[in-house]
Amino acid sequence: MIKITLPDGNVKELESGSTPMDVALSISAGLARNVISAKFNDTVVETATPLHEDGTLTLYTWNEAEGKKAFWHSTSHIVAQALEELYPGIKLTIGPAIENGFYYDVDFGEHTLSEKDFAAIEKKALEIARGKHDFKMRSVSKADALNYYKEEGNEFKIELIENLEDGSITFCDHDTFTDLCRGGHIPNTGIVKAIKILNVAGAYWRGDENKPQLTRVYGISFPKQKELTEYLAMIEEAKKRDHRKLGKELELFTFSQKVGQGLPLWLPKGAALRERLEQFLKKAQKKAGYEMVVTPHIGQKELYVTSGHYAKYGEDSFQPIHTPKEDEEFLLKPMNCPHHCEIYKNKPFSYRELPKRYAEFGTVYRYEQSGELHGLTRVRGFTQDDAHIFCTPEQLDEEFKNVIDLSLYVLGSLGFENFTAQVSVRDLNTPEKYIGSVKNWKKAENAIINAAKEKGLNYIIEEGEAAFYGPKLDFMVKDALGRQWQLGTIQVDYNLPERFDLTYKGSDNEFHRPVMIHRAPFGSMERFIALLLEHTGGNFPLWLIPEQAIVLPVSEKHEKYAEKVLNSLENNEIRALIDDRNETVGKKIREAEMNKLPFMLIVGENEELSNTISVRKHGGEDLGSISLESFADLVSKEINSTLKSF
Repeated sequence: MIKITLPDGNVKELESGSTPMDVALSISAGLARNVISAKFNDTVVETATPLHEDGTLTLYTWNEAEGKKAFWHSTSHIVAQALEELYPGIKLTIGPAIENGFYYDVDFGEHTLSEKDFAAIEKKALEIARGKHDFKMRSVSKADALNYYKEEGNEFKIELIENLEDGSITFCDHDTFTDLCRGGHIPNTGIVKAIKILNVAGAYWRGDENKPQLTRVYGISFPKQKELTEYLAMIEEAKKRDHRKLGKELELFTFSQKVGQGLPLWLPKGAALRERLEQFLKKAQKKAGYEMVVTPHIGQKELYVTSGHYAKYGEDSFQPIHTPKEDEEFLLKPMNCPHHCEIYKNKPFSYRELPKRYAEFGTVYRYEQSGELHGLTRVRGFTQDDAHIFCTPEQLDEEFKNVIDLSLYVLGSLGFENFTAQVSVRDLNTPEKYIGSVKNWKKAENAIINAAKEKGLNYIIEEGEAAFYGPKLDFMVKDALGRQWQLGTIQVDYNLPERFDLTYKGSDNEFHRPVMIHRAPFGSMERFIALLLEHTGGNFPLWLIPEQAIVLPVSEKHEKYAEKVLNSLENNEIRALIDDRNETVGKKIREAEMNKLPFMLIVGENEELSNTISVRKHGGEDLGSISLESFADLVSKEINSTLKSF
């Protein structure tokens, strides 16, 4: 008999050789019908894998991320079989699950693939799925695995196998199809009811541009056709909300090939939006005791060697700038934290003067590969709302909780209410990825977990997601379309104070090492604005939008009254403008709607005589004729309902 411990602490006692599906059946038939994947002692297993020892078992359904991962990876096998049957002689490489769906990289040889072929691939894949073929794992010797793919002439699979240890190689079979695979599948193909090929793209083998170019086939699948229909509708809505499209339409930002890829240019309206976001955070930071600093856009290479950034990120940074002076090298700033360490080091501190909280909207530069650049979400030059807190170890818990409060204020004021806090810790199996002592890492990780608990955050722990110098708390936010993004981060760092030899004098008159907290509620201004654009569809919160209202005179003779209205609005700190073009009011309204202006204030003879304005909201709601005082109250109430107090 073996003892199987479930996530809720319950223990099931079953015969050795029982499977995860047997465990599910012992709980309920309903659960067994829905279980599609499992993890035993932190290792992904099949639902049919025999278990021969005591351990901890987690069962996954479609509703969990791990269940979706198994579902989509299994579908990549089904699609790969369909591709082989439709395009004989192709060479398969790898087909993993990704955040939404899966892809398979394929060498199509003489065959070509385009969007017109998608329907045939989907039809063939669904035919295979309806066969309800079991996914079966089997161990294969290295020699047999190599021979199998040598017969196929698949040099890609051979390369993969040559890098594997004998005894660790497994194949997955279903129907007539076999693939090199580590595992992690649903019980059978019949669970897949809907498949969609989304697009194809070029991809270099192993991500190396010196290696063969393959065709990457992207797809997604669902256990119900209805869910695929809903997903495709969401994709269409996402296209409408694409920040690159909206940014152009709303005249917020642009890019120039002459300036360079990944280097955004902010237009007047976008610059005003950024400025308002900065002022919003600066005001909150001032209340929280932060001091603003400014650091240069470059630094000597030695600065980043000391911090460890050069060793970890040197290859992803712009190459060193060589000056006329021999052996003098500078780097475009990839991070603000080393500069802030040097600011702290400018003068000695006593424990009585801590914490010191330095904040900066600092622009940094990283050489992202051109193929990875994407609008404002992946750029080469971006501004971080960075701050670094230097505190005593005793102050760490309180300071960390205060930063959580600030982050929640920022997210709440901008309409991001649906989020999970992710505690990102080390991967204990790869200690070489991190700097600093194990003791300090444990202290930092415990501090973050305790703060998350005390603040009542809905949090998860993710191994291997920590920064190289310390663990962090990331806010994983769901947008209006249900997509998850990482917005805002807080990190605890015992290592940079060590590397920069930062100290303070304690109450014992001895020198001690401060703890450093890195935090950025927005993350980067560019990425945050991109996600805010897509989340709101360009309908920003009223307090943030550059132009809150537009005055539309019915004819030329009402322009004088329109000017009076504008002055009144400005006196009430309402941002507005006048559209006095020689166009019809209907056309002006349509253009104001396209520009997503929250309020359209129409003024004609009746409004002038009664000293009122006719108010139309974005989206078509008619609020009728009201006084300017009533309109100012309306705007004030709407702003106060969204802008949280801090």
